[in-house]
Amino acid sequence: MREKQDQHQSQLIINAAYKHISQRGYANVSLREIADEAGVVLSQLNYYYKNKEGLLIEVVRMTARQYMVEIEEILKRGTSSQARMINLVKYFQDMLITNPNLFRLLFDLTNMSMWSSTFRNLLNELFDDLANLIEEYVLTDNANFVNISNTSNKTLAQVIFGSLFGTSIQIILNPENKDLIQAMNIVEAIYTTN
Repeated sequence: MREKQDQHQSQLIINAAYKHISQRGYANVSLREIADEAGVVLSQLNYYYKNKEGLLIEVVRMTARQYMVEIEEILKRGTSSQARMINLVKYFQDMLITNPNLFRLLFDLTNMSMWSSTFRNLLNELFDDLANLIEEYVLTDNANFVNISNTSNKTLAQVIFGSLFGTSIQIILNPENKDLIQAMNIVEAIYTTN
């Protein structure tokens, strides 16, 4: 019974932290706000996560696991590498419209990664995992993709992800420019042949 209650409280804390950090940024959120949102006392955050950095790490891990599963499911639906690339671009476009806070969280983490080896390692792991999914599901049939001599599939997967991620930053920074969301289709066109 106690273990279930601990898991429930821990999840409430994670959900509250995700909500506040993704909406306002890590630096602008206090542990007190997260505790209040979760309906727990402040000491419980320290009990479960030691400090604010430990809490953010767990938020990112939980979010990464969730979205890695979603992305893999989206990629599995395609019947060809080109269809999988279309699915991946559509997923990014949909997420930018329906859940821009996910990207805000990732961009905030990217900024912090410049100065913290803990965050850098966490983000590099996430980016590597995403590139591995692209390599596994999208770059299975090289005939459909731009042929760049002396470039490994791993490198091409990293460039594809970087293109999508970089375009996502522009979309989040300028949400009024509705043409930017369609720019992701250009990312798809650059890497595939018709």
